[in-house]
Amino acid sequence: MDQIVVFPIIITPVANERKYPYLVEIPALDGLTQGRDIADAIEMARDYIGTFSLTDELPPSDPTLPPVKADSLATLVTVNISAYRRRYDKKVVKKTITIPNYLNELGKEHQINFSELMTQALKEKFNI
Repeated sequence: MDQIVVFPIIITPVANERKYPYLVEIPALDGLTQGRDIADAIEMARDYIGTFSLTDELPPSDPTLPPVKADSLATLVTVNISAYRRRYDKKVVKKTITIPNYLNELGKEHQINFSELMTQALKEKFNI
């Protein structure tokens, strides 16, 4: 079963900022990011939470909206952490494969990096 988390975020317009006019706070993670518009700000918050989960333990989900100033917006974002990790976790894992001996010998003769070759083949297979 996938791990889905919910966190409140606060989106605040930033005066005189043209490229990223929305500041996004993720209070539970003491995180900040920015967005080009409201939808992008929400997406950046999701990405921040997902990226955070790759290296640090997330606190428990908290669906409580914090108080905000008049010009800010508080909302909840959900992130499927399991799906995010499947897509972006670049941690290397050891896999054991079975190949015919003649291919193993040819690979050794030609100094083939089997891990690199398998990675390339899988990326090609999945159109990554």
